[in-house]
Amino acid sequence: MNRAFNRKKDKSWMHTPEALAKHYIGYNAKFLGNTEVEQPKGTEVVKDAVRKLKFQRHIKKSEGQKTPKVELQISIYGVKILDPKTKDVQYNCQLHRISFCADDKTDKRIFTFICKDSESNKHLCYVFDSEKCAEEITLTIGQAFDLAYKKFLESGGKDVETRKQIGTLQKRIQELETENSELKTQLQDLEEQLKISPVPPGGSLSMKPQSTDVFDMVPFSAVTPLVPIPASNGTPPPPPSTSPQDLRKDLFGAEPFDPFTCGSADFPPDIQSQLDEMQEGFTMGLILEGTVFSLDPLGSHC
Repeated sequence: MNRAFNRKKDKSWMHTPEALAKHYIGYNAKFLGNTEVEQPKGTEVVKDAVRKLKFQRHIKKSEGQKTPKVELQISIYGVKILDPKTKDVQYNCQLHRISFCADDKTDKRIFTFICKDSESNKHLCYVFDSEKCAEEITLTIGQAFDLAYKKFLESGGKDVETRKQIGTLQKRIQELETENSELKTQLQDLEEQLKISPVPPGGSLSMKPQSTDVFDMVPFSAVTPLVPIPASNGTPPPPPSTSPQDLRKDLFGAEPFDPFTCGSADFPPDIQSQLDEMQEGFTMGLILEGTVFSLDPLGSHC
């Protein structure tokens, strides 16, 4: 045990045992940071760490960064470092992992402790700045050690294992809370993506284009009437002409030829007389699907 704990060994402690055993003692301080050290204890070890972190903080201060404030919660289970506003736990240093604690003799505002990290198993030195409570915080941590050691002797060593299990469970709870927060964020992102997009202004809906065949032609249906397709400039095509003159013209636009309806002035007299005789010889004409069948007076079929 270091000198900071021994100097008031024979005097009464500052806090009641119940305050540290059932609750915690809270302090506010400025956190200079933590850095890895080679040894788990020693005055020179913490001095080097303090000089290093002070230099780093001086550089950050010249860049406009303020020293962050933290809240310390000290109990027989360890020292928790929290954000004073959100109460989020930044570090949870279990008491059985803290190997050294001391306040600086040359700078009464500085106090430190060395704790073994549970994940990397490296020794980290934590450095704090408290204008009025540096020595008091050091003594409070010493009192927590004293009470924890007495409880260890009373329980026969079982209490240490219990604290280890509690520390493991607390760490797991923190991991689950972080994972739960990440899942909530992902769920909110998915809900935003699944929201229905708004209808375009004016309520206009795009019509599905009519399907075409491999030749890019619209399939023909005998049931569905043909609808004229608008021109590319948006104007409808002119309606088809249905005048009687157009109906009497053939595919090439010429009027059909009928030798029996031609006027007498169209042929010479000899040819016209022969046509008249032929017309009289026919008694019946039948037109079926564009084919002419004629019956002669003898009754033979042509």
